[in-house]
Amino acid sequence: MSVSVTVISPQGEVCTMITKKYSEFLPGMQSAEELVARVDGLSRSVDLLRAGVENEVQRDLNVAVAEFTELKQQLEQDTLVLSILKKLQEARSSLKMLESRKGFELKILKALRTELTVQTQNMLYHLGEEWQKLAVWKLPPSKETIGPESVMHSELHLCTLPSKEEEIAGPPVASVLQAFAVLGELHTKLKTFGKLLLKYILKPLISYPFLQPFVEEQSDVVILKFKSEKPDLDHSSPVEVFDKIKFILEVLHKYLLNVPVEQCVEDKKECRVTLAELLGDVIWEELSDCLIQNCLVNSIPTNSSKLEQYIEVIKSTEEFEKALKKMQFLKGDTTDLLKYARNVNSHFANKKCQDVIVAARNLMTSEIHNTVKITPDSCVALPKLPDPGSGDHVKMQKTSKLPNEMVSLENDSKLSQYTFSLPTCRISASVEKLMELAYQTLLETTTSTDQCCIQLFYSVRNIFQLFYDVVPTYHKENLQKLPQLAAIHHNNCMYIAHHLLTMGHQFRYRLTNILCDGAATFVDLVPGFRRLGMECFLAQMRVQKGEILERLSSARNFSNMDDEENYSAANKAIRQVLHQLKRLGKVWQDVLPVNVYCKAMGTLLNTALSEIVTRIAALEDISAEDADRLYSLCRIMVEEGPQVFTPLPEEDKNKKYQEEVPVYVQKWMTFKELMIILQANLQEIVDQWADGKGPLAAEFSPAEVKSLIRALFQNTERRAAALAKIK
Repeated sequence: MSVSVTVISPQGEVCTMITKKYSEFLPGMQSAEELVARVDGLSRSVDLLRAGVENEVQRDLNVAVAEFTELKQQLEQDTLVLSILKKLQEARSSLKMLESRKGFELKILKALRTELTVQTQNMLYHLGEEWQKLAVWKLPPSKETIGPESVMHSELHLCTLPSKEEEIAGPPVASVLQAFAVLGELHTKLKTFGKLLLKYILKPLISYPFLQPFVEEQSDVVILKFKSEKPDLDHSSPVEVFDKIKFILEVLHKYLLNVPVEQCVEDKKECRVTLAELLGDVIWEELSDCLIQNCLVNSIPTNSSKLEQYIEVIKSTEEFEKALKKMQFLKGDTTDLLKYARNVNSHFANKKCQDVIVAARNLMTSEIHNTVKITPDSCVALPKLPDPGSGDHVKMQKTSKLPNEMVSLENDSKLSQYTFSLPTCRISASVEKLMELAYQTLLETTTSTDQCCIQLFYSVRNIFQLFYDVVPTYHKENLQKLPQLAAIHHNNCMYIAHHLLTMGHQFRYRLTNILCDGAATFVDLVPGFRRLGMECFLAQMRVQKGEILERLSSARNFSNMDDEENYSAANKAIRQVLHQLKRLGKVWQDVLPVNVYCKAMGTLLNTALSEIVTRIAALEDISAEDADRLYSLCRIMVEEGPQVFTPLPEEDKNKKYQEEVPVYVQKWMTFKELMIILQANLQEIVDQWADGKGPLAAEFSPAEVKSLIRALFQNTERRAAALAKIK
């Protein structure tokens, strides 16, 4: 029993120890197994990575090595070509030196010269092919004119530049351009390229607002195209144009022009310049002129109130030039483009003056017969200006006040408010607009700079001087042929003269000091305009007088009225004259001022009556029947003559002027006295004479009365007695 216990006890200890050791071993074994699994995974990853390196990187490396080898060979070839070209250039210079020596001539020189020419042309041919690959133009057919539709088909294909690694080895673009530079052909190539660039891309962008440039990128080429967009305005704003041109030049700079080339310059062995700088020298002058004429000119404000907004254009011009200088298209000096933009005040004044003159000339060459009615109440285009010089105004008020104890010498009767107004008449609508234009331009001067104020003021003077020269010449034929237009032109001139009297005074205190000293006046133009209107109307009056006298000349001197043919001719002449006067009365009705109308019609009627009186008084023999018929003809004139006075459209208002015919017709009473003589006997004629104090003596001279008595009465003692009393 004791032995069995003794045996079991070591077994338990061994079992316990084994169990303890196993529990310590098991975690270590598990950790080792996990480590083995991770090592296996890493081993597999390493195998995969090794396989990837061997397959992909090795392939790319082989390609890169091949490309590097090819580029290295090309670089060696280009370097060799450049060295050969330089040697050829040196040889050419040496040959020219040898040629300059008299009597020196070798066959080898001729051979070398010929070979040099051949090789140069061959090189230029191959270089030209390379250049064409760099920049390819797709242009519309040459037969088409350069217009909006054809420009849409213009494209520029640019070959993309090599990578930076390739550039280090020597890019082919630089080699081609350097070769052109060495041969002296780079400027020619750039000049041709610049002309195409201006003609088909840059200038259309400036001229056509709807064109929008964009870039289409492909694997080895960049295509510069146009697309059409609906513009907001007829002319592109300078800001938009600058952005478009900057976009084009940025694309060119990125893909073609950012390449340095060595160029020989006088006094320097060599200098490095970029292609962008060379192209800028070629195109900038023409481009800036186009920008000024087709863009900046259109953006100049037409109103002085908008000049402040033009600062944005000046800033955008400065930014545009800075961008071009950054891309080396421009050098550091300020260009004409920026100078033009900054000198906006002068350009505004010039443009405003030009627009004013053009608008004025268009009004002057428009139709005269379109009229508007002017009345004394009319206040056409009179701008509201503040009272001049408040201080002077106060002083004037103070001096006008009289102490209560002083007696006022002011007349109780006051002038009518219409005393100095233009009488009612009709003027051309274009002339009314012309005066509005003049007033608006003068109003603009009040808010302008001194220089602009002076220019605008003299532009207004030029308007009226232009009217003086243009209107009588342009409308000459119509003014001579059409009485109504002559009357309207007369009114136009008087209307302008009326406003010129006070126009300068109205703006005197609102203009620059130079003009306020007395130069701001238009009064000196007034006599010329009055004379212009009067001469035109008087010329028409002479034409009408000539027609009246021509018609009366067909009356056969009013002799032998007992003959029906003679009487009919005289009656017809009288009727024609009256018809002419009535027609003129209608044509000038409501056109001429009433006083001018009445004077004009009175003058023409007086011409007819005076001619009739002269013709009848010159007759040597007037029978009783002749006297009766002459009286009947004269009665027609007396009865219907006043009816030609119709200055107003309202018939009832014309009676006043028809009753005042003797006031406007100088020979009216003479004509009536002639009618009395034709129907009177000898005693009545003597009574009318009244020893030289009667109404007959006031109209006729003694010789004229005696001549009429001898023509009307037979030679008797009574006639002799009557003649004796006429003295």
